[in-house]
Amino acid sequence: RIGSATSVSSAVITNRLQELVKLFKERTEKVKEKLTDPEVTSDEESPAALPVPAPVPPPGEELEGDKAAGEEHYCEMLCCKFKYQSWLDYLKNYQFPSSIDPLTNLMYVLWLFFVVMAWNWNCWLIPVRWAFPYQTPANIHYWLLIDYLCDLVYLLDILIFQTRLQFVRGGDIISDKKAMKENYLRSQRFKMDVVCLLPLDFFYFKVGVNPLLRIPRCLKYMAFFEFNNRLEAILNKAYIYRVIRTTAYLLYSLHVNSCLYYWASAYEGLGSTTWVYDGEGNSYIRCYYWAVKTLITIGGLPDPKTLFEIVFQLLNYFTGVFAFSVMIGQMRDVVGAATAGQTYYRSCMDSTIKYMNSYKIPKTVQNRVKTWYEYTWHSQGMLDESELLVQLPDKMRLDIAIDVNYNIVSKVALFQGCDRQMIFDMLKRLRSVVYLPNDYVCKKGEIGREMYIIQAGQVQVLGGPDGKTVLVTLKAGSVFGEISLLAAGGGNRRTANVVAHGFANLFILDKKDLNEILVHYPESQKLLRKKAKKMLKTNNKPKNEKGDPRDPLVIPLKADTPKLFQAALAATGRLGGRGPLAQLRWRLKELKSMQA
Repeated sequence: RIGSATSVSSAVITNRLQELVKLFKERTEKVKEKLTDPEVTSDEESPAALPVPAPVPPPGEELEGDKAAGEEHYCEMLCCKFKYQSWLDYLKNYQFPSSIDPLTNLMYVLWLFFVVMAWNWNCWLIPVRWAFPYQTPANIHYWLLIDYLCDLVYLLDILIFQTRLQFVRGGDIISDKKAMKENYLRSQRFKMDVVCLLPLDFFYFKVGVNPLLRIPRCLKYMAFFEFNNRLEAILNKAYIYRVIRTTAYLLYSLHVNSCLYYWASAYEGLGSTTWVYDGEGNSYIRCYYWAVKTLITIGGLPDPKTLFEIVFQLLNYFTGVFAFSVMIGQMRDVVGAATAGQTYYRSCMDSTIKYMNSYKIPKTVQNRVKTWYEYTWHSQGMLDESELLVQLPDKMRLDIAIDVNYNIVSKVALFQGCDRQMIFDMLKRLRSVVYLPNDYVCKKGEIGREMYIIQAGQVQVLGGPDGKTVLVTLKAGSVFGEISLLAAGGGNRRTANVVAHGFANLFILDKKDLNEILVHYPESQKLLRKKAKKMLKTNNKPKNEKGDPRDPLVIPLKADTPKLFQAALAATGRLGGRGPLAQLRWRLKELKSMQA
């Protein structure tokens, strides 16, 4: 009874000491993490403040602030009312920016759209109004109204937007008002903008409303090309816009040719010969049809009769051949640039298949290779991401790597508390690898030299006597193999098989790359080695009957005395002997009293 009571009390004391030691260890680890990484915050964070709805006055009453501010606007939503700002107040309080970044400001791109629309009005409608009898005294005021609205857009572009555009001088971005205005006034664009707005409209009072006097308005082509560059920079599929723009070039050339043909027909006399337009039907549609047949050189046109008609037709043929060949070449370049990646993929695929056929690779292996090519291309849009980023500066590659991988890597327990710059350097060394279904990521018994981060897909950890029992399924964002990076002696061996469950896209960090990085971060290297040893001890710790790791005893429990030995001690006590057994019995009594 005395021995059992002593064992129970010793076990209670040991459990309590273990709890205290565990609490002190956790507190010490938190303090170490805070000292190593000051940006680590405490576990308990104050909850974010929720938006408080604006108070609603009772019916027939007004709040004091409402009386001073005037009429308020409320938006009813479910059972609450929220105050919102009216669009008139927003326009009154809006302040135009003092400087505009022409490369990233979307408002400037929207303004260029309106400028280009005004420019297209002049380019497309001036030839029509000059050649065809569509501008009459009855509708002249409508034409003039839209003309002067376009002139107003040109003028606002000069006075408000162009004088506020930032520019680069000596590597510095200049946003000073005076410097931006002087830079625009000295530019070639300012000269062209001034020529565009030459007031030739005053000649209307002498020669009448002649649309040809508005020809200088078409010289604002710089805004058109700038709009193309800015729009292509923000579009995901810019090649679609390039195809549309090239098609518009072809349509505009046919448009101008149809206007010239109607002018030539009017000069010769409508219906005077078989070559000219006979004046029947829709004049623009019939002339446009003739222009299409001429520029594309389809043939089947009536022969010209007069010298003027022959010269006009020859010029049309020469221009048509040249313009059409240019359009075809430009369309080929646009389509080729849009399908350059697909062409590269097909060439790599064909070369690989040719190589496998020459060496008589089994069909099963060839099918897996083809599947890898197809899945990698359709999932990433490229075969190797590093080829795309190799042309970027080191800082930009780091920014992209942080946006893509930092949230995953920062959650790895092994790297928590390390130098942030060390983690940034590590992100640039990650490489993406695609695994097919049932591919072995790593096998049991291999020397671990890599760490794996699951970007997409799932992997299964296999174990058991047969090595096929699924122990756990890891999903996107999970990390495995991190202890292998810092294990001594060339790396620890893998303890289980890891197989891709479906298609899996993994990031891999090699041990060699990490060692090259840690040379420059000795403090992080010490911290990582301590964490690796701790994680190894946790993994190798013996387990109890429930399967949980068993904590080491601070004060180990005393082993029970064998029954035969206890009987011998009792007999010696009754005999009152002075031998070795009696002395041992006396020692045990002293130990029990000390433990009590």
